[in-house]
Amino acid sequence: MNIRIWWVCLALWLSGCASLAPNASVTPAGAVPEPAPPANTAPAPSQLLPLSSGQPQQAAVTPLALPPDLWERIRRGFAMPDLQTDLVDDRVQWYAARPDYIARMTERSSKYLYHIVEELERRQMPTELALLPFIESAFNPQAVSSAKATGMWQFMPRTGKDFDLKQNVFRDDRRDVLASTRAALDYLQKLYGMFGDWHLALAAYNWGEGNVGKAIARNQRNGLGGGYTDLSMPMETRFYVPKLQAIKNLVARPGQYNLSLPNIPNHPYFQSVPLPRDMDVAVAAKLAAISLDDFKSLNPSANRPVLLAAGTPHILLPWDNAETFQQNYEAFSGGQLASWTAWVAPSTLKVADAARRAGISEDELRRVNNIPPRMLIKAGSALLVPRSARMDEDVNPELADNGRLDLTPEAVQRRIVVKAGKKDTLASLARQYKVTEAQIVEWNDLRPQAKLQAGQAVTLMVNSAPASAHKGNKTRSAKKSTQLAQSRPAQSQHTPRAAADTRVAKR
Repeated sequence: MNIRIWWVCLALWLSGCASLAPNASVTPAGAVPEPAPPANTAPAPSQLLPLSSGQPQQAAVTPLALPPDLWERIRRGFAMPDLQTDLVDDRVQWYAARPDYIARMTERSSKYLYHIVEELERRQMPTELALLPFIESAFNPQAVSSAKATGMWQFMPRTGKDFDLKQNVFRDDRRDVLASTRAALDYLQKLYGMFGDWHLALAAYNWGEGNVGKAIARNQRNGLGGGYTDLSMPMETRFYVPKLQAIKNLVARPGQYNLSLPNIPNHPYFQSVPLPRDMDVAVAAKLAAISLDDFKSLNPSANRPVLLAAGTPHILLPWDNAETFQQNYEAFSGGQLASWTAWVAPSTLKVADAARRAGISEDELRRVNNIPPRMLIKAGSALLVPRSARMDEDVNPELADNGRLDLTPEAVQRRIVVKAGKKDTLASLARQYKVTEAQIVEWNDLRPQAKLQAGQAVTLMVNSAPASAHKGNKTRSAKKSTQLAQSRPAQSQHTPRAAADTRVAKR
């Protein structure tokens, strides 16, 4: 056969094979396909496949070796130096002796771990840090410490604000899965940049960067080392990194400690879904066809019965339920999506008065808005109140994003008895004790124009002790009332920071 004709036939035959789908090469999921050669460009000799028995040969496709589960993926990303101390051994034994506790924590973590690992790998951070919520909160996004550190990553209010975690009357981003994880990794990256050592960065996350910096400087002045094990620190911080190392050891070799970790697939558990309108939490869970508990576990910042779309534009749903939510929302015809809305108090009000205006019982208003007893609602406070059937507008962005509830102690009246002085009149006593003449007349069954006699006992109902005592005109009852008022601690809506808890006081 003429050699030229043979090559033409071969070229036509090969071009026909290239168009057959069964012989097309397959690019593994997640891999970037090789770019096609430019048009009208002949392949280089090294690209030609050798012929055997006149049949073309396909290039071998190497499959990507994906980790079989998320635990293996975490193991492959370990990058922190191991800590080997007696405290580590102590904590390993403690955790290994409590398999039920480990099982509860790891089961709870299954919803969140994939996202955390994804974020760590994207930032090129050690995957050991994905285990840190085991130490902080046992992977409970609703956890609150005695010093008010909150969420899966345990942020204090001030530090949360430093890392853009919104905290208002309608939501607390310290509980939010995405926002708190972003903030925690931002903080850990900042600390690693300060100290250049992950063990020191973790100590600072627990104890505060200022305390760790001072401890290092103190050691340097004394000619001592500046590593984690060299520093003098509180017992909680001394145990902090050993706890993480212990969990790391258990994850690395669970069989060695007779533990069985639950299978966590190496794929996303949830996805973010737009929230189109204000919506009751119970309604959102129903539209997604999941239980209320499952919905709250993915959206723990929703600590009120309603979600405000202007402040919470997205919700998290299990991967397979996101489409269900969208379909059910589009087909929804069951009435109101939200039975609650926000209302701003026009003046300082008693809770009972605010409840009457809102058309709700006082107990229900207190429960929905977490208002404790003996408190007044200050003007400008945002409250959740029932939404009328005729109301179609959602809460505006300014209120949804910045609403706050300010409370002040309700004044408690006390009965005191004073002795009138020589020059005292109804008017002078009314001015001094900040009451009215009519009230004094009523409390003492006097005539409106009555004149007081020197030494006459006068009963008064006062909100607080007078600023200045009227010399010589108080009975023992009046003195006792004043002393009690001065010794009683003032009530406040804010719990003072626990001075002894150095960890949470810094974070």
